[in-house]
Amino acid sequence: MELLNANYSQKVVIDTHAMSWEASPAAGVERKRLEVLHHEIERVTTIVRFAPESYFPAHTHGGGEEYLVLEGTFSDESGDYGPGFYVRNPPGSRHQPFTKDGCTIIVKLWQFDEDDLEQLNINTRSASWSTGPVEERSFLPLHEHNGVATKLVRLAPNTQFPHHDHTDGEEVLIVEGSFSDDAGEYTKGMWVREPIGTGHAPITGNDGVLMYVRTGYAKHPHLA
Repeated sequence: MELLNANYSQKVVIDTHAMSWEASPAAGVERKRLEVLHHEIERVTTIVRFAPESYFPAHTHGGGEEYLVLEGTFSDESGDYGPGFYVRNPPGSRHQPFTKDGCTIIVKLWQFDEDDLEQLNINTRSASWSTGPVEERSFLPLHEHNGVATKLVRLAPNTQFPHHDHTDGEEVLIVEGSFSDDAGEYTKGMWVREPIGTGHAPITGNDGVLMYVRTGYAKHPHLA
């Protein structure tokens, strides 16, 4: 497998809506690979789209699976997960995913520590969010292990935020809305990965922004 965006010292900006869908081994399942971090195993970050009444064969996650449902309902033996569900299936877990009406998810594979064995499913649309450090910012912690943290962050419309540095690196998928900074504008569907030490002073658009954010991964080269 050819590596893709595997250098964590480089900034990456991808408009996933402008990418073409690629077929997967399963009929009705297509994907857009954002990063491929290992030559031999599926250590990847991918947008995956399931057509209605499609499924993926039963399989074991040797290195774990983490996903956020962006559209539709994603299902397996454990239940149905609609838009906004965040799910972690730890190393060694097994399932046969399917969908009745179709769905789109962002999924990360083989990016768990070996001792990160917590199974999670969080309905982020009904969960309790926190506010701070300013009232225009709210966030929902999803998972943290060994310094690698995942959360949802919502910023209010038309708000200028102070300059801040990404001391642990930052990876963002824009789920809703938009923001801009000195480097450009980032809109719904864009995936941005910032190296350690970069910084910016973002300003949000008219609808604010909702982001799926991951930090700390760049300090753990065994995950890359």
